[in-house]
Amino acid sequence: MSLGECLSENQIAEFHRDGMLVVPDFYDLDVDVLPIQRAIHLIIGQVMKRHDIPDRRIEFSVDRFDDGYQELITLDRSYGGEIYDAVKQIPAFVRLLADPRHEELFGQLRKGSIPGIAAGGYGIRIDNPDEDRFRAEWHQEYPAQLRSLDGLVFWSTLVPMSPELGPVQFCLGSHTDGAIPVSTRDASGKTGAYALRLKDESNLLARYSQSAPLTSPGDLVVIDFLTLHASGFNRSRRSRWSLQFRYFNFNDPIGLSYGWKGSFAAGVDFRKIHPELCLD
Repeated sequence: MSLGECLSENQIAEFHRDGMLVVPDFYDLDVDVLPIQRAIHLIIGQVMKRHDIPDRRIEFSVDRFDDGYQELITLDRSYGGEIYDAVKQIPAFVRLLADPRHEELFGQLRKGSIPGIAAGGYGIRIDNPDEDRFRAEWHQEYPAQLRSLDGLVFWSTLVPMSPELGPVQFCLGSHTDGAIPVSTRDASGKTGAYALRLKDESNLLARYSQSAPLTSPGDLVVIDFLTLHASGFNRSRRSRWSLQFRYFNFNDPIGLSYGWKGSFAAGVDFRKIHPELCLD
């Protein structure tokens, strides 16, 4: 999608109603997506080389850009961590992070805003099959990110989404209820942003209709910082790869009041910024 008026009036209205919006074919597959997939393929090969693991993969293909990744994490789960840290440094990914189309879209949805990129709030997420420990439970983006109450997540899959891969689930319209109190302790042993649990979660979720769109590479999902959402359960044989960019608003009065501080990724204690939202 070219720079300019990215969204129609109907799309803008849908976003404000639901707190999320799917924009089909927002990214150009050859220009925006393919270079990232190709670089991931190369990085997997470099991790194999670093650990003296023979690279028996066939040449790169879009459909199997992540060939070798499952083999690596089966041998040693820490190899997956190396790849996770490495892929967010891919130049094509960083170029897309700061793409002017994101600013244009932000401006359409937030009139009078001054967009900013949330440092530490972007990356390429890898959700491995049956690895529920790192699954994102139901949450709002704001407590984990801070920066500003008014913010957007730009999310896009790198693999064709299917029910088995566990698409992201959304509670439609939940953003209109504002920030929800959370507990920062989780009995399962999760830490940081993964440990945040919503107050009265089961009753809260029952109030909303839910959607889990099956998107394709190139599609963009725009998510309000206050929309309730959760990772699906990956029960396939392949990891779920997705791009995540988070933008905030310098002109938001809440963010302005505390200097647009980040949360867990920035080493900031969320409870000190918003004690009224913490149940601990």
